[in-house]
Amino acid sequence: MRVTLNRVEQDGKITLQESSGLAIVTINRPHYKNAMTVNMWLELADIAKRIPENPKSKVVIIRGSGGLFTAGSDIKEFSRMSVDQVNDAFKAMEEAISAFEALPIPTVALVNGPAAGAGFELALACDLRIGTHKTKIGMPIGRLGITLSKKFIKRIVDLMGPSKTKDLVYTGRLLDVKEAYQWGAVNYVVPVKENPERYVISLAKRIQEQSPASLRAVKEGVAAVNSPMDRLLDDELESYVDSVDFPEGTQAFVEKRKPHF
Repeated sequence: MRVTLNRVEQDGKITLQESSGLAIVTINRPHYKNAMTVNMWLELADIAKRIPENPKSKVVIIRGSGGLFTAGSDIKEFSRMSVDQVNDAFKAMEEAISAFEALPIPTVALVNGPAAGAGFELALACDLRIGTHKTKIGMPIGRLGITLSKKFIKRIVDLMGPSKTKDLVYTGRLLDVKEAYQWGAVNYVVPVKENPERYVISLAKRIQEQSPASLRAVKEGVAAVNSPMDRLLDDELESYVDSVDFPEGTQAFVEKRKPHF
């Protein structure tokens, strides 16, 4: 068993555990709901690019520690940045998310807790998502002045459709696991009495039993049927955030008040 541990900021760390044909990536910053700093996104992208180097790994599992997934990016860190720095941070997020999306082997996200904003996008970048009674997903970016890139929007539209995508952003609400399953955002729901970790490993083992050629063909075929993601160039979007609303939105988040737009 090979375990790689990378400390990023404060108590934030990301581990890659490779054993029995599984590559298990764990986001660990539980005191901050596993919210990701920019350095953590950069590290996550690096880990995704290293996974294919081990030919023994057949399935990737991504999860969060402490009964969580990831609440997305660290908004408090955003509040200390300039708009240009935040745009660079979003590019780092997209690099990490796209790196998981591009992995040639099956990927499974264990969404055992909140998955909001970029955390939701990371889950959507995986082939399958497993929810639990703790699951909460959504795109509550309207209170922050974040303007989603076309790639971010496409992932949600591809899975849920245009109207539900607008609903999530218009209302900022988070879906519980029942509604997430009804909307197609999660493929499986772990029964309350079952252990989510065992459940996801059992599913991964079942995937491992299938023909690698069949798995590769369907993954490549689905990607080919959908519009190529690389046609949606991020540089078409001048900024990921609004220069007026974003500073007010992040400051309101830090001060735990309603933003004044």
